[in-house]
Amino acid sequence: MKTKPAPKNRPIEFALAPVDNGQLANLCGPLDENIRQIETGFDVVIRRRNERFSITGERAQLTADAIRHFYARARMPLSVDEIQLGLIELSNVPVRRISADGSPADGPQLITRKSELHGRTPRQVAYLKAIQEHDITFGIGPAGTGKTYLAVASAVDAFERDLVERIILTRPAVEAGERLGFLPGDLTQKIDPYLRPLYDALYDLMGHDRVSKLYEKHAIEIAPLAFMRGRTLNHAFIILDEAQNTTPEQMKMFLTRIGIGAKAVVTGDITQIDLPKGQRSGLKEAVEVLDGVRGLAFTHFKKEDVVRHPLVARIVDAYERQQAS
Repeated sequence: MKTKPAPKNRPIEFALAPVDNGQLANLCGPLDENIRQIETGFDVVIRRRNERFSITGERAQLTADAIRHFYARARMPLSVDEIQLGLIELSNVPVRRISADGSPADGPQLITRKSELHGRTPRQVAYLKAIQEHDITFGIGPAGTGKTYLAVASAVDAFERDLVERIILTRPAVEAGERLGFLPGDLTQKIDPYLRPLYDALYDLMGHDRVSKLYEKHAIEIAPLAFMRGRTLNHAFIILDEAQNTTPEQMKMFLTRIGIGAKAVVTGDITQIDLPKGQRSGLKEAVEVLDGVRGLAFTHFKKEDVVRHPLVARIVDAYERQQAS
């Protein structure tokens, strides 16, 4: 059934057909939680009476298309995660390019424990392609855009395909605006809080037991950036996370560690620098110095690429407007 055309600021009204009460319940979720997620994601107002919907807002037409899309997939209950991730894809890719199972028609397919993992925005797809096609790739952008997670997923994929012999994850041990003092424990216990996001991504993509076994065999290494000095990293997939908190000297040191058969991904958000006031960010300098160098790839993410709660993109947008003013 076609959507009724509506003048500006008038609601769009439509009905789902054929009507299936079980499918409708799966679409809406418990207490219409999925419908509220769609409202938040597209910043619209949705009113529903059984299978009939009325939508008010600037993105009412896209919302109507999204509801039809989710309804077609609702033979099984839809989780909040599926709704939120689907909204991101629908915001960035035309509905017709998304298959019935919710995956886009293009983009690299990665071998990880999560078979449904793929780029959900055009920039994420381009980022994954850049990682596969270049030896050094920079992923720069706001929080929640998948910079680190997709880099770790690419590392796991390369390891599973025997393209590399080990995975090395590193980041500078810089406190985020706080003074934590002297942490108790041995060296590993002291640096673990800084590296926890990398552990979390690995556990999610490979499983806790497998990561632990590979860690014991030194096939996976997670260490502070300071430990990279003096090393040559061959046949490894190396990820430098939180690179905005490197100094120019540290960034140069890291980039010159890359050895034969190695890949490196550098990720960071230049709007969240925790270095001491007056200290220049190594990531900012690298973007300027390395622009145009063959063999390097840069992906600059934007708020539209945020793959978290729909409100995160609006929070990022609000801060960008405040900084611009």
